[in-house]
Amino acid sequence: MLGGGGGIGIILAIIYLLAGGNPADLGTVVDPGTGPQSGASTLQQCSTGSDANQREDCRIVAYVNSVQKFWTDEFSQSGQRYQPAKTVLFTGQVSTGCGVATTEVGPFYCPQDEQVYLDLGFFGDLQTKFGARGGSLAEGYVVAHEYGHHIQDLTGQLSSGSDQQGASGQSVRTELQADCYSGVWANHAAQTGFLQPLTTDQIGQALDAAAAVGDDRIQKEFQGRVNPETWTHGSSAQRQHWFSVGYQTGNPGACDTFHGAI
Repeated sequence: MLGGGGGIGIILAIIYLLAGGNPADLGTVVDPGTGPQSGASTLQQCSTGSDANQREDCRIVAYVNSVQKFWTDEFSQSGQRYQPAKTVLFTGQVSTGCGVATTEVGPFYCPQDEQVYLDLGFFGDLQTKFGARGGSLAEGYVVAHEYGHHIQDLTGQLSSGSDQQGASGQSVRTELQADCYSGVWANHAAQTGFLQPLTTDQIGQALDAAAAVGDDRIQKEFQGRVNPETWTHGSSAQRQHWFSVGYQTGNPGACDTFHGAI
């Protein structure tokens, strides 16, 4: 599933890593070896805020850790235990529990192996193919969106008819909830200890990325016409709206896209 668009532009500080922590303690990011570099060695170098500012893979490490730290705390507050998911960085193609995936698929979450798969080239495609202005929080939005699917999987919401297409179908509602969860994380991002407070411009980057991957905008750009009956992710306006709902409320409970109008 093409993620909502889903690091930072950046005032990122990997506080946990600076304190001597390990990325795997909060969120594991691995590279299956399909890219030009081996993640086993390169990701170990992601140990400072400067690394995150300069290297895209290090920004992803920071985002993954921030997102998973937030959901760990959120689950704990309700007496539940959060089960972390791994993030796999790949180029070209990768074998997953959901089958072989290529860069054409875009970022996605596989419920069969409970892993998030990110092709780093997609973030460039956001600008060159989809017309987004880019920016680091556009990347954070994508990561948080895909982890939103992991939350849905853990809570039993992901399997509720997500194959139903249409402007108000279950697939669109599933994607919009993941957008909303992404916004919820953004609201609490600084509290996780990995990021400084987000700026208005950075939130704008996330909203712009959400609009760039709206079904109506993509259909108009690549097909020349808009057909709501085949939508799977929601319109640009819907995606921006639900990210905003999550960001403004900071409450996962406000992300009920499965009932009522969307």
